Amino acid sequence: MPGPKDLDPSSSPRAMMGAELRHARERVGLSQDELGQPLFVSGSFIGQLEAGTRRMHLEYARQIDDILGTNGFFERNCKALAKSRYPDHFAEAAEAEAIASAIREYAALLIPGLLQAEAYARAVFRAYQPTATEDVIDELVAARLERAHLLDDPTKPLLWAVLDEAVLRREVGGAAVMAEALRHIADLTRKHRIIVQVLPFGAGAHAAMQGTIKLMSFEDAPPLAYLQGPSTGRLEDDPATVARHELTYDLLGASALPPRESLALIESVAEDYAHEEP
Repeated sequence: MPGPKDLDPSSSPRAMMGAELRHARERVGLSQDELGQPLFVSGSFIGQLEAGTRRMHLEYARQIDDILGTNGFFERNCKALAKSRYPDHFAEAAEAEAIASAIREYAALLIPGLLQAEAYARAVFRAYQPTATEDVIDELVAARLERAHLLDDPTKPLLWAVLDEAVLRREVGGAAVMAEALRHIADLTRKHRIIVQVLPFGAGAHAAMQGTIKLMSFEDAPPLAYLQGPSTGRLEDDPATVARHELTYDLLGASALPPRESLALIESVAEDYAHEEP
């Protein structure tokens, strides 16, 4: 029987890799738990690899080839899958985000990437890399705007964002850029494409004062949580850890303004910025 074909990285490569992994595992009669044991990972982690919600790293790929007798297939294709337009600390989260059925995000200081307008994104990247060439900034902005095409589908994924009021008040790129950025969020909200709440300064201390949270749910895999800091990021799949972050997000939603009042505040702040335009 011929072996599996190498993957084309341009056509849903992780989903294809996952399908090949499931096929190879079942061919040798191993359960997900049995394959996970020599890798020192859980059966649920193997399930996430097969569902395409987690990236296969090179060290696992080599061991899987040895265990399943796949003649270096997973190692070869793992190297191809490692190529990404995103920074290393965010690449795996971006790939999971692309196949999530629901995304819930708390943003403490800036508009979430999926909701950023082009000028806002450009100002953010320029602040991150003040000496970068325009070509580098252009590439970063293009990758961010490409991510936002997830919202082209009228219903999936569900996107629910809780924005700290600081997100609205921190002037990124100038008043005109902020007015456009907030109107973009308001427009998506009025079209019923996203749900947005604002956590006002008046709410005082809250459950996520130390950083941002992104929660991702999937139709056929366990949920994930992504925690991010300056040039760092961590994807969590431990059920207890994810559940704790889900509770944190629920507490934030309970303290935030209702969606209708949040929309009114966003539009009001956008108007304030518009009136500052020269």
